[in-house]
Amino acid sequence: MTSGESFYGGIPVFRGFTSLMDPMLYSPLPDDWSIGVADIVDSTKAIAAQRYKAVNMAGAAVIAAVTNALGGREFPFVFGGDGASFAVAPDDLELAREALAATATWVREDLDLIMRIALVPVSIIRAQGLDVRVARFGPSANLSYAMFSGGGLAWADAAMKRGEFAVTAAPAGAQPDLSGLSCRFEVMPAARGLILSVLVMPVRGVDPHAFRRVIEDIIHLVERSPEGGRPVPPQGPPLKWPPQGVDYEARTRRGGPLLVRRAGVLAYTLFAYLIMRFDLKVGGFVPNVYRRQVVENSDFRKYDDGLRMILDCTPELERALSDRLAAAARDGIVRYGLHPQDAAMMTCFTPSALRSDHVHFIDGARGGYASAATALKEMMA
Repeated sequence: MTSGESFYGGIPVFRGFTSLMDPMLYSPLPDDWSIGVADIVDSTKAIAAQRYKAVNMAGAAVIAAVTNALGGREFPFVFGGDGASFAVAPDDLELAREALAATATWVREDLDLIMRIALVPVSIIRAQGLDVRVARFGPSANLSYAMFSGGGLAWADAAMKRGEFAVTAAPAGAQPDLSGLSCRFEVMPAARGLILSVLVMPVRGVDPHAFRRVIEDIIHLVERSPEGGRPVPPQGPPLKWPPQGVDYEARTRRGGPLLVRRAGVLAYTLFAYLIMRFDLKVGGFVPNVYRRQVVENSDFRKYDDGLRMILDCTPELERALSDRLAAAARDGIVRYGLHPQDAAMMTCFTPSALRSDHVHFIDGARGGYASAATALKEMMA
């Protein structure tokens, strides 16, 4: 077991999302670790051009590339819609750097987007008077997701955007190992009225107890709604053939002309579609079990120095959330962004369909987290 696995694997998993703000759940990262951050430059323009899938694919690619570079070892990460953040031990730093650099090149060449990337030592973050603490939330018995507190992740992201701690992109033609990354499911229309992207950040220097109360109020409002506002249908997301994400998935494959890779993806996804459509058991794969795990493993709410959620909610719940957040903003406690849309989307990382820990990242299908972040910035202007 590596030092990273030993530390992160030793953090107990908590199950109830309402406990999210309990500081006792969070453990400080070792001082010799580093924080990786990545985001898409001008993601607002890409979203205005309706390139939602490309933006989400880029963000999820960071997690897939680093996971594969580390041989599938567990490490803390968080998906942010138009980017991602993660933490790595010193033993894994160079592997993570190479994966980040190759991902930035792949995003530029295959998705026609520009990705900023940086690696920030935790020791430098602590020198700013901030911290990076991590918890493990288990949405199901199958897996856990990392949650971050302490203000350090937000500082690292801001430093990256200032051009600090930058990682140089790999040479042209470099391609990370993106095995398991796909986006085969169709968008998921709102079942309760609308899909709401929620982003809530603390005002700098605010009393942490006041901010905690606001976040707990928001979570309790959501928990009263059916299934906690989960945007994934109980029977799993819609699946059609050919899937919308064929071209993106083909671009994740290594070797050969794109046309050949695309044909290979079409053939493989047809096989997978028929298995799922007719509920066929193949080897150890059971379609109904996989569908249930997709629902349970969906990553639709998280905390990384701020609360992020993609909710399927009623207009009444949207008003209640908006009213509570507006009051907290007037009191100088939070900055927030809300973005309503009619559907959610899913990007999947499934290294093995026979394991139960496949990961499914949720974002809004018409702007998502990036549009919520734009609304937050407009509030600050």
